Amino acid sequence: MKVYEFGEDQDKTILIFQCTAEPWWVFEASARALARDFHVFLFISDGHDEQGTDFVSIEKNVEQAVAYLHGRGIHSLDMLYGISMGGSSVMYLLAWQLMPVKKAIVDAGITPSVWPKWLCRIIAMKDFIFVRIGFCSIRLMKAVMPPERWTPAGEDPEEHYMKLHDFGKRHYSSRTIYRVFWSANNYSMPQPVPATETEMEYWYGEEEKSARGNDILRARMAFPQIVLREFCGLAHAELVMMFPERFRQEVLRFWHG
Repeated sequence: MKVYEFGEDQDKTILIFQCTAEPWWVFEASARALARDFHVFLFISDGHDEQGTDFVSIEKNVEQAVAYLHGRGIHSLDMLYGISMGGSSVMYLLAWQLMPVKKAIVDAGITPSVWPKWLCRIIAMKDFIFVRIGFCSIRLMKAVMPPERWTPAGEDPEEHYMKLHDFGKRHYSSRTIYRVFWSANNYSMPQPVPATETEMEYWYGEEEKSARGNDILRARMAFPQIVLREFCGLAHAELVMMFPERFRQEVLRFWHG
């Protein structure tokens, strides 16, 4: 794992958990935007950290993040944010009460599946194949994520996609990709989840609403206080990856609300 810090002079703290199969720098603009208000800890998971590691599990993800913060003398957080598998990490951390958190955002977070394990294996393999194929061709990457929509402001589309393609081929092992999808659907949660005073929101893009239906249902069952927030016209992870200033404003709205 690797942790990037921004806004070290700020008093308030926020930990950001990334999503799968994305390099750290696609979250940098949003992390830097938040650094005007928070001391930001951008946590980059094993298998994504350019250090030759392999992803192990959501459980280890959170364990490493908490240990890192404790090592920095931080034993509670003002804000906690995670996107996709990062949202899973948020829910795991809160469910097991591993660190006090004032407010938490679960952005399209994946909840543990209720399906039989044999079916979960098939689902994980399907997702693994999809990602593996996606990194085989820049043309295919562009077809799935059109450059006119998924190129950050100010960047050249060709350079951006070449950089993504090269990163994916060099840094995501087959073990990492499979374990991410398996673990995000099968991490452990206490039954029942203990009550927590953490204020929570569950974010999702309008275009992914149907895909997040079961996750939203299970997240609300685990955390009855969670408030849903839908972002019109946006797809999965689009807010944090493409609109850093809007992302900052939404975090601040929740913080001050």
